[in-house]
Amino acid sequence: MKHALVIDDNPQNLRVMVQLLAKQGVTSTEILDSRQLPGLLPTLTQIDVIFLDLEMPGLDGYKVKDLLKSRFSATPIIAYTVHVSEINAARKLGFDGFLGKPLDNVRFPDQLARIFNGEPVWERG
Repeated sequence: MKHALVIDDNPQNLRVMVQLLAKQGVTSTEILDSRQLPGLLPTLTQIDVIFLDLEMPGLDGYKVKDLLKSRFSATPIIAYTVHVSEINAARKLGFDGFLGKPLDNVRFPDQLARIFNGEPVWERG
C-alpha cells in the first residue's frame, strides 16, 4: 500500500487531499504545522509521495522541501498551492511536480497514478 505525507496549514485543504488519497487506496500522514516537521522527521518511515503546500507560516514550503530532501531524496515532492504563479519557482527550486488548488477530484486519480509511475506532473489545476 502506498503512503503519502501531506503538509498543509489549512485544515480544509488537508482534509480534501487526505480524502482524495484515501479514495485511491493511499494512506497518509498529515502535518498541519510545518514547524513540527523537524521533530517528526525521524519518526517518518515509508513515504511514497509528499504533497507540500508552499504558503505556510513558520517554515514555508521551500524550506520544508529542503528538510525533506535530506531524508527522502528519492521520494517525489509535489508542490500544491492556490498560487499557480509559483509553478516556475517550484520547478527551479527542485520540486518534482506541481498541482494547483483547488484540486480537481476528477483528474486527481490520473495525476496521482502518473506521479507514482515517475512521470512529471506540472499542472495549474
